[in-house]
Amino acid sequence: MIIKERVIKYGDNVNTDVIIPARYLNTTDENELALHCFEDLDSDFAEKAKERKIIVAGSNFGCGSSREHAPLAIKASGIKAVIAESFARIFFRNAINIGLPVITSGEVSDLIEDGDELEVDLSGGTIKDITKNKTFEIQPFPDFIQGIIKSGGYVNFTRDNIKGK
Repeated sequence: MIIKERVIKYGDNVNTDVIIPARYLNTTDENELALHCFEDLDSDFAEKAKERKIIVAGSNFGCGSSREHAPLAIKASGIKAVIAESFARIFFRNAINIGLPVITSGEVSDLIEDGDELEVDLSGGTIKDITKNKTFEIQPFPDFIQGIIKSGGYVNFTRDNIKGK
């Protein structure tokens, strides 16, 4: 699976309260969540996300509460992958559960800049910065995680596998 998109860059400790503020947790409507994604951190996020579909951030991305709304809001905004130096464990698992690829790479986090164009190969284990003509090695996703992502999340993955048996 290959994702070729431009980057929105953030720093360290991006917490779930700034990904989707608590005042919007009374809905699970994906379109509503997308409207408010990152609004307290980056008021231009919705506009940026129209043309840039990969988030690159520093360490501890998704820290804070365990709300599932945070990765859901990101995915509903059209973001196709998040790359960070490290993730809060519950955010990481929630993202995979809904089919949002989350990739750990300190090197990418340090060297990629806002607006760079990347080509992320989830099965091949590479990230190429097309803007700088530089390639980074990452741990490829196992087949079952790729299956979850391709299915659009764990529920769909399970449904697809039950139908196939």
